[in-house]
Amino acid sequence: MSVQPVPVSREVSEEDESASAEIWPAVADPAALLAGVADWLSGYGNVRTRRTYAEGLGLPVSATDLERWLPHSATDPGDTAGQGTTRQGSTRLSAAWVRAVGSYASALQVRPPAATTGTAPPPAPRGRLRGLHWFRWCAARGLDPTRATTRDVKAWLDALNEAGAAPATRDRLLATVKTLYAFLADTGLAAGNPAALSRRRLGLTAASTSTTRTVTLTAAQVRALHTAAAAPRRGASALDTARAGAVVALFTLGLRVSELCGLDEADLHVTRGRRALRVTGKGGKTRIVYLSAPADAALTAYRARLREAQRREGSGEVQRERSPGGAAAPLLRTRTGRRFQRQAIWQLLRRVAASAGPELAEVADALHPHALRHFYVTTAVESGADLAHVQGDVGHSSIDTTRKVYDHAAPDPERSAVDLVAGTWYREDPAQATGD
Repeated sequence: MSVQPVPVSREVSEEDESASAEIWPAVADPAALLAGVADWLSGYGNVRTRRTYAEGLGLPVSATDLERWLPHSATDPGDTAGQGTTRQGSTRLSAAWVRAVGSYASALQVRPPAATTGTAPPPAPRGRLRGLHWFRWCAARGLDPTRATTRDVKAWLDALNEAGAAPATRDRLLATVKTLYAFLADTGLAAGNPAALSRRRLGLTAASTSTTRTVTLTAAQVRALHTAAAAPRRGASALDTARAGAVVALFTLGLRVSELCGLDEADLHVTRGRRALRVTGKGGKTRIVYLSAPADAALTAYRARLREAQRREGSGEVQRERSPGGAAAPLLRTRTGRRFQRQAIWQLLRRVAASAGPELAEVADALHPHALRHFYVTTAVESGADLAHVQGDVGHSSIDTTRKVYDHAAPDPERSAVDLVAGTWYREDPAQATGD
C-alpha cells in the first residue's frame, strides 16, 4: 500500500517536540518522514529490495524491532475518530505516527507491530556498522535528516571510513541515501539532495583496471572452511553444526548473501531430475541454481536435524516466519526459527573461518560471503566453464560483469611469470636449504 507523505510542519508545539524526540530523536516530524520513506520503498516491486534499502538506512526490518516504535498507550479521552494522540506517561504518539508505522510495515510486508514499551533511535539489525547507518547516525547527533546538508553526508562518510567500512560498503550506503533523498526532495520533505556527491572525488570508485580487494580463496581454503563448518564446536548443538555446514556449502554455489537469507523452503525443488533452488536475485530476477553434491548433502543433513528439533515439544526451531500472503518458512533458520539477517550470516562465516586452523588464519578476519561467490566465478572459468553459463549460475545481469569479476580477481600463481623471472637471477643458498 502506498501512502502520500504528510507535508513537514515546522510549527510544532513543545509537547509535540518532546514526543518526537522520544520516538525518533532530532526529527521534527517523524510521521511525515517515515510515511515518505514507506512511499519511496513501495515504489520497488521486490520486497527483498525494500528490506535491503531499509536496513541500509538503519531502519527496522522485522516485526519485533518495529514494536519498539509503538509504546503501550491509550487513546486520549475524547478522541473518538482516532485522529488524536496516544499516551504513555509523558509520551504522546500522534495517530499520524501510528499510521506511518503501519504503512512502513505494509511496505516491508511484515505484520503491523503490536504495542510494546520503550523509545529509541530507529532500531536496526545488529552489526559492526549498526550505529553508523544513516538514520541512526543522524539520531545520535541530534540531526534532523530532513535538514541534512552535504557537509553532514560527508561527515557521515568520514565516520564510516574511520570505522573501517570498505569503499564498496560506503558506496552502497551512499547510493541508498542518495536515491531516498531524490524522492524526498521531489515530494517536498527535503529541500534538496545532500547525498548527490561525486563518487569519484570521494574515492568510492575504483579504476576499471584495478584488482578487487575481495579475498581470493583457494580450493584448499574452501575445503578447510567446509570441513570446519561441519565439525562440532564448543557450545554448538548438532543442529547448529548442521546449519553452519549448510550455509558454507550453499555459498559455494555462488549465491549472494541476500539471496541466501531470502530462500524459502518452497524454493527447494526438483527440476530435470535434480534438486535445485529457485533463487531470487537483484531486481527480483529468478534463476535456477542446481545443488552440487556437497551442497545437497549439507542441506539434507540440516533439514534432517531441523525435523528432529521440530519433534521436540516447545523447541524454538518450530517457529515459522509468516507474511501477509500466508506461511513462508525460511529454508535456513536461526535458533529461534526466524529468517537470517545478513549480519548474522557474516558473523557465522567468520566464526567458522576462525576455527578452521592455519589454512584460513591469515584471511579469517577479512572473510565475507562474497569471497565464496568470487571463488565460484574464478574457479569455474579457470576450469573451462563457458562464461555465459557462469553468468547464468551467479545471476549477473551482463556477461561483462562476470568477465570483470574474473579479470579483477587475484590471478592464479600458475598464470604468473614471477617464478620464471626469479629463476633467471636467484639461486638458493644450499646451506640455507639444508638448514645448516
